[in-house]
Amino acid sequence: MAKHIFVTGGVASSLGKGLTAASLGHLLKARGLRVTMQKLDPYINVDPGTMNPFQHGEVYVTDDGCETDLDLGHYERFIDENLYRDSNVTTGAIYSTVIAAERRGEFLGDTVQVIPHITNEIKARILRVAEDADVVITEVGGTVGDIESLPFLEAIRQLRHDIGRDHVFFCHVSLVPYIGPSGELKTKPTQHSVRELRSLGIQPDAIVCRTDRPITAALKRKISLLCDVDVEGIISAPDAESIYAIPLVLHDEGLDGYLVRHLRLDGHCAPEPDLADWEALVERICNPRRKVRVALVGKYINLPDAYLSVTQALAHAGFHHNVDVEVVWTASDDLEDPQARAVLETVDAVLIPGGFGIRGVEGKVEAARFAREQRVPFLGICLGLQCAVIEIARNVAGLRGANSSEFDPEAPFPVIDLLPDQRGVADLGGTMRLGLYPCRIAKGSRAEAAYSDGLIFERHRHRYEVNNRFRRRLEEAGLVLSGTSPDGRLVEIVELPDHPWFVAGQFHPEFRSRPTRPHPLFRDFIGAAVAFAETRGAQRDAERGAQRDGQGQDGRRPSDRAPLAPTSSAARQDPHPAAAPPRGPQERIVDVREREADVPAPASASTRPPGLLPPAGSGLFAPPSARNSNGMAERADGYGDGYGDRL
Repeated sequence: MAKHIFVTGGVASSLGKGLTAASLGHLLKARGLRVTMQKLDPYINVDPGTMNPFQHGEVYVTDDGCETDLDLGHYERFIDENLYRDSNVTTGAIYSTVIAAERRGEFLGDTVQVIPHITNEIKARILRVAEDADVVITEVGGTVGDIESLPFLEAIRQLRHDIGRDHVFFCHVSLVPYIGPSGELKTKPTQHSVRELRSLGIQPDAIVCRTDRPITAALKRKISLLCDVDVEGIISAPDAESIYAIPLVLHDEGLDGYLVRHLRLDGHCAPEPDLADWEALVERICNPRRKVRVALVGKYINLPDAYLSVTQALAHAGFHHNVDVEVVWTASDDLEDPQARAVLETVDAVLIPGGFGIRGVEGKVEAARFAREQRVPFLGICLGLQCAVIEIARNVAGLRGANSSEFDPEAPFPVIDLLPDQRGVADLGGTMRLGLYPCRIAKGSRAEAAYSDGLIFERHRHRYEVNNRFRRRLEEAGLVLSGTSPDGRLVEIVELPDHPWFVAGQFHPEFRSRPTRPHPLFRDFIGAAVAFAETRGAQRDAERGAQRDGQGQDGRRPSDRAPLAPTSSAARQDPHPAAAPPRGPQERIVDVREREADVPAPASASTRPPGLLPPAGSGLFAPPSARNSNGMAERADGYGDGYGDRL
């Protein structure tokens, strides 16, 4: 029988329950245990797909097409396992299931109540994910004392009774604030939080004390006495230099050892976790050799969590190259003003992430234009690809007024258009193209150099695609459609071969990046940014030397002087082994070209000298197992036409 660890939170939100749970998962997996994770969220939305990013942060997408809470991203990154639909449970999903069962008459006329019907459904969801795991770590969202969380807390209390106390461990994350005037850490908020938890029938087995400084042994004894928890279970968790140092902090405090003994897992796992690779990772994080600046051009930048997976994927690529990636938060709305674009002159790379709605789109188009013209490394994600295509259609292919039909239904050249199966869709929930889909990559492309494979799998979240009517015009303008769906109908990757590094994908590569195994596109994107920064730095040093020698400057921009040379990098790490779906003749690429639009010929094709490719990557990036190949049901919520305009 699987063991269950439940992580709850007290006093305040955003204390790091998700990171604590993910860190525990990493420590237990490092001992050789099979670990899976789950999030119980108290909001009534069925899933976070239709939520405003300013309220909830990013929407994380799993392989099987479920839109989930961003904490699942932390889970996957820390335990390096793919999670699925059952890993995210919301109050809305629970009530929808129970009400549907009642309508079908499955309760045989019973009065449907929170206890037992709602709590039974919650317990069933928890037990469902435990089938192939030694340990299930479940985070209970919200804060103890919130009315919304009560059914979940009651369900986990009952579960301990149902499966036995030796199989359940309660870990409570609580705030121990420092009061400046008195110069003391105060335990009273934690005492009240534990008292509230105990009033609901749950006695914590461990308390993770979140502080801005380590707590003393005396303070641990005080919390132990007043909260009736073993001293071994009182864990000091001060703010860490990096979130990836948290597993090491918890291990040094002995939490994983205490947990293993409490759950009687001693004979089923290694006596100590193997943390050598993780310690080396944290060492690289804390000692980068240089810094690179990346402009992240988005419209939700006032809440960085809206782009959490993107910033983490950038950081992972930085770890690989041993550089510190500084994200320059750039409001796309501001870039619509030409005077505000000076910020782009200060960065080493430009990234346009996904999004919905027309607000700020013209600023993103201008950012793509800047990166193309100034030969700055560029990565576009989902909407970022669409903005790059719009920019090239307007300014290189001669399609004046080119746009997406999402933003301008009357555009003369809708180079981005609604997916055919999206036409007539009315509901916002469960209607986008969601989840893992295959992509066939063209030989000799930068994408192939990054992936080192011709068939890859990536997670999607979109309604609009490159319009096939304009594919030939775009290709004549110099745009390479280097990745398509296996049948050739959908454009997945575009790139410019005569640019140092200009690549965009219709999918979301950030969801598959890991700290010790960065995503190939992010890895080579940051590699190109490092090359750009080093070349520009060398040119500036030469100019300063020339000025000192009285030779003056030649007046040319660094981008006009010479193509960028790739930097050398450490040996590529092999991706985590996984079985790729079988390949066969049915996967051949079909060259599907719909009727060409009646458009004028492009003004001119791009004639810039070709740049150098960044270093080639290692093999296929984590293809799915056979059971998670492209046969999943499309089930997700998302912003509909016009909905994002209000966000």
